[in-house]
Amino acid sequence: MATISDFSSKFRGGVRPNLFACNITIPGAVGNLSREFTFHCKGTSLPASSVPAIDVPFLGRQLKVPGDRTYADWTVTVFNDVDMAMRHTFEGWMAKIQNHGANVQHSTAHADIYGQGTVTQLRRDGSAVSTYALEILPTEVAAIEVAWESNDAVEEYAVTFAVNYWVPKSGGSNFTSGGSDSTEWNINVGSSGVSGSVSGALGSLGVNFPK
Repeated sequence: MATISDFSSKFRGGVRPNLFACNITIPGAVGNLSREFTFHCKGTSLPASSVPAIDVPFLGRQLKVPGDRTYADWTVTVFNDVDMAMRHTFEGWMAKIQNHGANVQHSTAHADIYGQGTVTQLRRDGSAVSTYALEILPTEVAAIEVAWESNDAVEEYAVTFAVNYWVPKSGGSNFTSGGSDSTEWNINVGSSGVSGSVSGALGSLGVNFPK
C-alpha cells in the first residue's frame, strides 16, 4: 500500500492558482498598455476551448464524430490604477473598433483590431510551468461600482475578450497533443500576417516582471 510519503513525492506540492503572470499587448494603432498592467491584473484564467461531438446515426447506434473547436471568452480582473490609464486604454481600444457616437469602425486591418494576451502559470520557485498565448478582441469593459459606504476596498473591474484562438507552450517548447498538430500549424490558421507576430511573441514569452 502506498504511503503518505509516496503521495508527497508524486504530488510535489501541487500548482498554486495565485502564482501567475498576465500580460496584454494591444494594437499599435491604439497605443500601449502600461507595463504596470502585470502588477494590476488581480486575476484571470487559463483559457478554455471545446470540441463538440457530432452524433451520426448508423443502424440504431450513434457514431461520435469530432466537430469544430470553439474558444470560450477570456476575462481579466484589473485593479483600477490611480490615473485610470489602463481602463481608458481598454476603452480606447474598443472605441477604435466601434466609435462611441457614430456607427464607425476606424480600421478594418487585422493588426488594428486584435491584440495578444498571455497568461503564465508559475511554479513556487518563480519559473514558468506553462504559458498560453491568445489572439483577443475586447468585448466588454465592466462597470465600477462606487458608493459612499464602500470603505476598506480597492476598485477593480473586469475586461472580457473574445478569443480567436490560443496556443499553449510548455517547458520552453511548443506543446503538442500528438500527430502533426503543432503550434506553427495552429498559428497559421487565420488571417495572413498573424503567424509572424504571434510566433515572435511566443518566442519571447517570459515571466519577468517590469522594473
